[in-house]
Amino acid sequence: MGVENAVLKDVSLRSLNTLGLSVKARYFESVTQSSRLQELLAYAKDRKLPVMILGGGSNVILRDDFPGLCIQMATQGVQFSDVDEHWMRVTAQSGESWHEFVIKCLAKGCFGLENLALIPGTVGAAPIQNIGAYGVEIKDYMYGLQALDRRTLEFRHFTVDECKFAYRDSVFKRTFLDQFVITEVSFRLRKKPQLQLNYGGLTSELAEISSPGPQDLFEAVVKLRSSKLPDPALLANVGSFFKNPVVSKSQYEQLKRQHPGIIGYNDPQGVKLAAGWMIDTAGWKGFRKGSVGVHDKQALVLVNYNQAEGAEVLELAGLIQADIASRFGVELEIEPRIY
Repeated sequence: MGVENAVLKDVSLRSLNTLGLSVKARYFESVTQSSRLQELLAYAKDRKLPVMILGGGSNVILRDDFPGLCIQMATQGVQFSDVDEHWMRVTAQSGESWHEFVIKCLAKGCFGLENLALIPGTVGAAPIQNIGAYGVEIKDYMYGLQALDRRTLEFRHFTVDECKFAYRDSVFKRTFLDQFVITEVSFRLRKKPQLQLNYGGLTSELAEISSPGPQDLFEAVVKLRSSKLPDPALLANVGSFFKNPVVSKSQYEQLKRQHPGIIGYNDPQGVKLAAGWMIDTAGWKGFRKGSVGVHDKQALVLVNYNQAEGAEVLELAGLIQADIASRFGVELEIEPRIY
């Protein structure tokens, strides 16, 4: 079927973004094959339509109706292959649910991603912001990825080095913003687990287990995340709304003198501050303004209580940013992408 007759028109995206923002896309299609993705991008290019790629919709703020073509990546499939006695190579299509992918890897005896359990979104979206949790980032176990160039409609392979990963960042958020669509991601996972347990509440959560295994770690991460972060299906949100800012060691020492309780972690660029602690200390946890607010258990999460608009969410975010800058001299950066 031709693109013109197949694409849906004036489609609500409310159920396709976890913040529950009620906006529409002028054109929409859910893609299950990479060849169809090429056809749709060619169609948009010919008609000079802007294109928005959606995965799980868990890291976007949809401020306005989208005037172009929204493509939801729904490609499925996971392949497992032996590398040697120590490693497995696992390749997943971009539309796979990230959490379900972690479960599949664990079931197949492929280890390393347990700390990243219950992170919302899709496999294809995960490398864009180099998702991470509890001491592990996706870059630690990635082998590479395949992406479609929107301009040439040709596929390109990216190595981990070419992705230029950093904290919640990659080349796909900077140099190649809106130039490539990730279609599949490959991982190099261990056959024998080497668990990362020395982070946050994991140590205490696993304290009563003498020799915790990968399944124990997975379950502990799920329990911790579930206790701290609201389920988007029950209370609309995009998870962590702000990045943890990185400051110089000298600035951290100065902040430590002014605010003895401030939380910071060593980082290659200096010290990474806990944004949630600053927002909580400033009194924002549990704050509500109209239909939007700050979650009462996790200050890093902004929530949509009842059909809020994107502008309302961003207004509240702006108030928080201004207050934190005034109190601590630190700029908070919004983590989800704004459309």
